[in-house]
Amino acid sequence: MHLLYCDETNLEERKGDFFVYAGIVAEGARARELSHRIDKIRSDAKVPPDYQLKFNPGPACLDHQQFINLKKSIIEAAAQAKVGLLVSVILHDIATSPDVARRNAINTLCFHFDCLLNRIPGPGLVLIDRFTDKQIDAHLAEKFSIGVTGLPHTAQMRLSNVVGFHYSAVGQSHFSSLIDVVIGSMRFAINAFTRGESAKLETAKRILEGLQPLFYREKDDAPVSELSFFFSPKNVKVAAYREKYLALKKFLAENGIDTAQAIEQL
Repeated sequence: MHLLYCDETNLEERKGDFFVYAGIVAEGARARELSHRIDKIRSDAKVPPDYQLKFNPGPACLDHQQFINLKKSIIEAAAQAKVGLLVSVILHDIATSPDVARRNAINTLCFHFDCLLNRIPGPGLVLIDRFTDKQIDAHLAEKFSIGVTGLPHTAQMRLSNVVGFHYSAVGQSHFSSLIDVVIGSMRFAINAFTRGESAKLETAKRILEGLQPLFYREKDDAPVSELSFFFSPKNVKVAAYREKYLALKKFLAENGIDTAQAIEQL
């Protein structure tokens, strides 16, 4: 069994920002060992057992650098446990609304997870971070009963490798904390670049270097698979928006995340 824990960031509509939806893929056979490893990392750092780890804020017992080191250690443990990372990004200028962007991104990640399970192979379980959206219950039920809809090559496709779609929350699993730390790190790096925050760029580059082992590649020397990092939509019609996608793609490539997907224009 493979577990996909999902979360979102940059939900606030802001021109020039990318909404980011991501999930970590943990193999069931390694999940207990990784969970125990994170237990030890927390214990060694003297983090209180009831502290719910997120990207921010850190526990009162740690200073800023100690908290950075804690998050870095957890990401390194994930990489050693062969945890995978699936990401979908869309420019807020293009997205219909944050809620629609999130539902579409859930579609994308679930489809990509199902495709990935054909390669791994094995069954999977999707765990969505809890949030408020009146349509999400029906959306997740549709993912199970029908699958994904509106694909270019088919009206609908059952996700036959996924056995369930459920909610999760930080504090209920180390993996919910892990995806929050990972996606928060990704947000920091992307925003530092897209917002032109030059003082943060060196930190952003170090973050991306730390995250790059989590991405899935078809083979060791290949670029990051479209299943692992997806630019939405596939075709960006407005030239000014397309330039933002191309700039982000270049920035990621310069920092070890060379994405395979082409940014196309109809």
